[in-house]
Amino acid sequence: MMRGTRRGGGAWLLVSVLTVVAALGAGLGLAMRLGGGRQPMTAAGGTLSVPEALAATSAEGFERAIAPRRFVFPLDHGPHPSFRTEWWYWTGNLRTPGGPAGASRRFGFQLTFFRTALAPAVAPRESAWGARDAYLAHLALSDIDGTRFHARDRWARGALDLAGATADPFKVWLGDWVAELHGASGWPLRLRAGETDFGIDLTLSPGKPPVLQGEQGLSRKSAQPGNASYYYSLTRMPVSGTVRLGAAMVPVEGLAWMDRERSTSALGRDQVGWDWFALQLDDGRELMLYRLRQRDGGIALESSGTLVAVDGTTRTFDREAVEVLVLERWTSPRGGTQYPAAWRLRVPSASLDVVVTPLLRDQELDLAVRYWEGAVRVDGTSDGHAVGGAGYVELVGYAGAAGEFAAMRQ
Repeated sequence: MMRGTRRGGGAWLLVSVLTVVAALGAGLGLAMRLGGGRQPMTAAGGTLSVPEALAATSAEGFERAIAPRRFVFPLDHGPHPSFRTEWWYWTGNLRTPGGPAGASRRFGFQLTFFRTALAPAVAPRESAWGARDAYLAHLALSDIDGTRFHARDRWARGALDLAGATADPFKVWLGDWVAELHGASGWPLRLRAGETDFGIDLTLSPGKPPVLQGEQGLSRKSAQPGNASYYYSLTRMPVSGTVRLGAAMVPVEGLAWMDRERSTSALGRDQVGWDWFALQLDDGRELMLYRLRQRDGGIALESSGTLVAVDGTTRTFDREAVEVLVLERWTSPRGGTQYPAAWRLRVPSASLDVVVTPLLRDQELDLAVRYWEGAVRVDGTSDGHAVGGAGYVELVGYAGAAGEFAAMRQ
């Protein structure tokens, strides 16, 4: 979420929601259940507004993303409690293996964990019930050929083993939703999460080396110093495992994308949303693009993209280097929100010209917040030759509630 806003590519809207929950829980006695599920955003004596809740938080005592820094793997996969917020994002396109061409069943998945701090990690909490962090997770499964979209959210305090994250070995969890590294080398990565009607159990290999987004991993979101994140991606991760639909276990294989960000500050006041693209081309390259949308309808100067070559080397693009044309729109039946529903992306300096189309039009997550994130296909040309691919797109700030949260981010 862009991922930052994912995604950058991060997920600033969802972090804002979690910040609201954390602020309510820390200063106003929010009755957070000890398990997963939605929590009421109400305080004793009435409902707290988003501006009030965000005003209850402060950057004081937290580290900020100011300048490029050295990344260390696999330790940087783990938590960074000196920052107020961080998230782990996995998306991917899957299909059933074997069988005649065109007969595979197709799926998309999303599993996301967010951590936000209620207070700086200055001293250990005396009580086992004391929580310094709150965790939020989103799980989604797109059943492309069954034309069904499933999505759930959970949150919990980072205490009593209800939720948490560790660096060595890497693990992040919320209840029985878990992402963890295994093996002497730290790989593979296993993702396990599910509800009664659907779930995933996937094993991911690292694929290409980590890609440091932005300026050597410093992804700026606005002109104000510190309005940035430390952001890297694993852009082509081979996947095998199963998805579950009800009681049916379906073997799958495919490719996943991981986005990882940490930060203390968020977007500028005039930035109300973003469009994030994570595309895996069938010629072995990947394209990440995020566009930070401004209140006046423009695209923020800090918007950018990265093209990852087959050998893992990268080229970074600024806002002017990528042309984006919306070809279609889709209206949500749940609230009337209108989202872009197909795009033409042109990167003239890379001779890349592609059309990006959702595999399901309705991949809107109607959870504690509402946004669109889903599996897409890619068709077009590169250097005059046909190129295809698959990927994920995230659209935040189009729904009314999303716009409210985005407008209040500091």
